Amino acid sequence: MSDNDANARFVRETVVEPTPITRARAHAVELGATPLSPVIGAQCAVLAASVSAKSIIEVGTGAGVSGLWLLRGAPQAVLTTIDNEPEHLGAARQSFAEAKIPAARARFITGRASDVLPRMNEGSYDIVLIDADPENVIEYVEHGLRLVRTGGLVLVPRVLAGGRAADPVQRDAVTTAYRSLLQETQESPAVLAAINSAGEGLLQLSRVS
Repeated sequence: MSDNDANARFVRETVVEPTPITRARAHAVELGATPLSPVIGAQCAVLAASVSAKSIIEVGTGAGVSGLWLLRGAPQAVLTTIDNEPEHLGAARQSFAEAKIPAARARFITGRASDVLPRMNEGSYDIVLIDADPENVIEYVEHGLRLVRTGGLVLVPRVLAGGRAADPVQRDAVTTAYRSLLQETQESPAVLAAINSAGEGLLQLSRVS
C-alpha cells in the first residue's frame, strides 16, 4: 500500500458521521442514489461554517445526506434543495425530520435545475452545492456563480470522476465535462479555485467578482 493509499484510508476512517446522516445514507443507498462520502460531507460542513452561511442552494437532494452535512456546519441557514426525483425529496424530508431540522430551514423544489436556477435571486446565497446531472455541470456552475454573493462558495463534488479526470485517454461526456470545468475555473480571474482530492474529490470555488 502506498503512502497516499494509507493516508486516504486513515482520513476515511477518522471521520465520525452523526447518526442522522448515517441513517440518511442508508435511505439513499436503498433509493439507488450515491450520497456524498463522509469525508466530503465533513469538508462541506466546515466550509459552510467558515462563511457563516445563512442561505444555501443544493442541486441534487439524494436522501438528504449532503443537506444535513451543510446544515450541520451552518445551523442557522435555510437550505433550498432541488431534485427532479420526488422520491428522493420525500426521503430527504424524512431524514430532516428524523434529524430534528425545523421545517422552516428547508425548502424542497421538484424540478430540473436548468429550469429552477434561472429563476433564483442573483447574489443572494452563501453556498451553492452542485451534485447532479454531471453532463450539465458547467451550466450549473455558471448559474451557481451568478447566485452566490461575492465571497460565496460554489462546491462541486465528484470532479475527479472516479480517477478518470486524470487519465487523458478517458473522453466520455461526463469526464470531459469535469475536466473542462477544472481547467476553466483554474484559469478564471472571477474565482479562487481549489481541488480537494480526498474521497470522491471536491472543487471549491469562491466568487471574487
